[in-house]
Amino acid sequence: MKVLNSYDSKISRENKYSVVIELQCQEVRQIREQIYAVQRMQDYIASHISEEITLADLAEVSCFSPWYARRLFVEWTGITPSIYIRRLKLSKSALRLRDENCKVIDVAMDMGFGSVDGYQRAFFKEFGCNPKEYALHPVPLYLFTPYGVKSRYQEGRKGKMENVKNVFIQTVKKPQRKVIIKRGIKATHYFDYCNEVGCDVWGLLLSIKSISGEPVCLWLPKQYIKPGTSEYVQGVEVSCDYNGEIPEGFEVIDLPEAEYLMFRGEPFAEEDYGEAIQQIWNAEKKYDPSLIGYVWDDENPRIQLEPIGTRGYIELLPVKPVK
Repeated sequence: MKVLNSYDSKISRENKYSVVIELQCQEVRQIREQIYAVQRMQDYIASHISEEITLADLAEVSCFSPWYARRLFVEWTGITPSIYIRRLKLSKSALRLRDENCKVIDVAMDMGFGSVDGYQRAFFKEFGCNPKEYALHPVPLYLFTPYGVKSRYQEGRKGKMENVKNVFIQTVKKPQRKVIIKRGIKATHYFDYCNEVGCDVWGLLLSIKSISGEPVCLWLPKQYIKPGTSEYVQGVEVSCDYNGEIPEGFEVIDLPEAEYLMFRGEPFAEEDYGEAIQQIWNAEKKYDPSLIGYVWDDENPRIQLEPIGTRGYIELLPVKPVK
């Protein structure tokens, strides 16, 4: 029997650690491959949503077999590709019915549904109302809002945006308006808010036509916060004469006309959204609005727009002229 001396024992331990490290690296690479494969499938679906999309199509862009591609998709999104595609088609169709003067049959055919009857049944099952009735009298709906799996995975991303430092600043005037909001409990940012009220709120807000073109996230000043509710909320800006339906659990606040400084970063990769947000926050901390004749306004909410990589991260901070 060989007796290991201290040097041999050290070599043995180092070899063992090397094996462990290598296995961990292999696991990280495997996870990254899976995530990028699912992201490619999501991107393909988004760009071909009005067409017929088959599992063979998704397998081809994922670079895996149809069986394994489907398995990965379910593992990382929580639903099958067919359900994902159907829900996204229905949500896109709902926005067309809300915003365009179009026939139900045209929307059904354009979105790749085999028949009007099949489309109507699917629409009713998804949203609880008939598409024709919805087109005539739009009501808030919980639209399907998929999130790219790659944006949730940031292992190894630190420092990727170090060379992206440009922040664009411009003044924006907001009119007097109402905001339909859903309050949280203690949330001060997006992830806390989702844990408290769920992530479906955004889909519902998307279904309500906004005067600013999209929903918003708000950090409310003290006078707008009710006892036991959060500073951070999500909502949608509507006109002062809005008389549409207010979803259950939501409420309306009135906001005055106000001026804002819009901070906008450069476009970023979706998985780098955390760094993109931090860049804007750093710029806001350093900026002195008195340079252009303003001071910060603590009586109006700070506004966050959805982080979309192709346009850059955007926040709006309220300001008022120096007296």
